[in-house]
Amino acid sequence: QVQLVESGGGLVQPGGSLTLSCEASGFTLGLDYYAIGWFRQSPGKEREGISCHNKMSKVTYYADSVKGRFTISRDTAKNTVYLRMDSLKPEDTAVYYCASSETGYGCYESTSRSVEYGNWGQGTQVTVSS
Repeated sequence: QVQLVESGGGLVQPGGSLTLSCEASGFTLGLDYYAIGWFRQSPGKEREGISCHNKMSKVTYYADSVKGRFTISRDTAKNTVYLRMDSLKPEDTAVYYCASSETGYGCYESTSRSVEYGNWGQGTQVTVSS
């Protein structure tokens, strides 16, 4: 059974940085065979796909809202995917989730579709405030 566990959230001042981690376990194949996405949701808003990476199809996606500030990466040896967040803004405040797609679908050059991800972590809170 696939399990995803996020960590690294917290309170940070505007302009600061955080790195979120998503530790994965239970994959039938190695982490490299799965698309991994990062999503976020704040109160009263829909869940937003902000970044994803599919190593097999060589696709990396960033939403316009985070492009140039966030960086997704993965460490296969540690079965962990990271989201480095720089130049954080108050509007980045949300619960951040990682998700995996065993089919590889869901992560595209122009979007990341949450309905195509089958496994989700429990989320980690990020609050950007002075």
